[in-house]
Amino acid sequence: MTTVQSPPARTATIRPRAVARTGLYAVLAANAAVVTLFAVQAGFASNALVVVGRFAGLYAALLMAFQLLLVARLPWLDRRIGMDRLTNWHRWTGFGLLWTLVGHVVFIAFGYAESSSLDPVSQVVDLAETVEGVFRAVVATGLLLVVGGASARWARRRLAYETWHFVHLYAYVAVVLAFTHQVAAGTTFTASSAATAYWYGVWGVALGSVFAGRIVLPLWRNRRHRLRVEAVVPESDDVVSVYVTGRDLDRLPARAGQFFLWRFLTKDRWWQANPFSLSAAPDGRTLRLTVKAAGDGSAGLRHLQPGTRVFAEGPYGAFTAMHRTRPEAVLIAGGVGVTPIRALLEELHGHAVVIYRVGADRDAVLHDELRDLAHAKGAELHLVTGPPVPDRLAPGELVRLVPDIAERDVFLCGPPPMMNAVLGSLRALDVPRTQVHFERFSLAG
Repeated sequence: MTTVQSPPARTATIRPRAVARTGLYAVLAANAAVVTLFAVQAGFASNALVVVGRFAGLYAALLMAFQLLLVARLPWLDRRIGMDRLTNWHRWTGFGLLWTLVGHVVFIAFGYAESSSLDPVSQVVDLAETVEGVFRAVVATGLLLVVGGASARWARRRLAYETWHFVHLYAYVAVVLAFTHQVAAGTTFTASSAATAYWYGVWGVALGSVFAGRIVLPLWRNRRHRLRVEAVVPESDDVVSVYVTGRDLDRLPARAGQFFLWRFLTKDRWWQANPFSLSAAPDGRTLRLTVKAAGDGSAGLRHLQPGTRVFAEGPYGAFTAMHRTRPEAVLIAGGVGVTPIRALLEELHGHAVVIYRVGADRDAVLHDELRDLAHAKGAELHLVTGPPVPDRLAPGELVRLVPDIAERDVFLCGPPPMMNAVLGSLRALDVPRTQVHFERFSLAG
C-alpha cells in the first residue's frame, strides 16, 4: 500500500510574530518620544512634583490608548501574535497604567499642596471642585482601580467570566472620562495645534481600532456569510461535531488551527460566546468545530437543530502554519486539544509526527480520522495512553518517539497541565523557542 507524500514545506525566513512584536514596541516608543517632545515644548511648572505628575499623566494616557489597540482584535496583529499573548500584554500594560495613574494623582496632589495651605487630600478635593475636568479624572481613576482589582489573579479566579467582563466594560467609560479631562485640563493638549492634532489622532486611532475590530468587522462578516448550522454529528457520548455552512465561505480568511467565538442564536444560547477551534481545515464550503461537554453550554450543542443561525467572531489565533520555521513538524495533542491539531495536519506540508495523549483509548476523539489522514499524508501517528503520572511525555519518551525533535517545529495543544509538562520537556531537550508553537485560548476583555 502506498502513501501520498506532501511536497517540502516552505518555511518563513522572517518570523511574523517578531515583526509584529517589534512593530508594536516601535510604535509605543515613537509615541512616547513624541509625547515627551510636546511636553517639553509646552514648558515646565515651577514645582518639580507637578512636572513629574504631568509627565506621569501623559504617559498614562498613552498607555491607555495602547491598551485599546492590544484588544482591538485587528486581524493583522491577531494572526501574527495571537489573542492569548495580546491579552496578556494588555493585562501587564494595565498594571503599568495603574501605577502611572497613581503617580499622576499623588505627584499632582503633593505638588499643588506644596504651594498652598491645603493637605494633599484636600488639594485633590479643591481641584475637583474648581478645575474643569478634574472631577471626571478622579472618577476615571476610581473606575480603573476597580477594573484593575477585578483583573488581579486572586480576583479573576473567583469571578465568573460574565461578571468580570461586565466590570471590565467600565474601562471604556474611564477612557472617555480621561480623554475629556485631558481636553479640559491638559496643558500639553492645548499648548499647540500640533499637540492637539496629535492627541486627537492617538485617541481616534485607538478607539477607531476597537470599533472596527470588535464591532464593524464581525457585523460585516456575519452579514456577508450568513452562517447557519448544517449538521450536528455525535462523535462519542460527550463529544459532538457541529458543521456550519454559509455564503462565500471561500472568502472567509480562516486557517487550520484558528478559532472563532461562536454564538448559536437560539433563545437560550444567543448571549453566550464560546471559543471553539476548527477541527478541520476550512474548505470554502463548511466550517467544523468539535466540542467536548465541559458544562451546560458545550453539552447543549448536541441539541442544536440544522438551520440554526450562527454569529461567529473571528477567525482568531496565531496557532497556524504561517509561523513555521522548519520543513518538518511534530504535532502534540492532549484530549480534545486534538481539534486544531487535526486541522493543522490536514494543511501542513512536509513530514509530520503526531503524538496524541489521552487517558484511555476510548478518550481518543477523532482518532480514526486522524489515523486515516496521517496515512494519506505519510505522517506518523502515536497514541499515548495512561494516567498523568508517570509523565508519558517526559523528555526521554519524546526523544524515543521523535529522535530529531529539536530539528522540527512543534505544535502543541491540550489541557494546561499537560501543556506545561510538555513545554518543560521541550526546554530540557533544548528545542529552540522559535520552533515551539502553542496558544492558550482565552477571551480578551
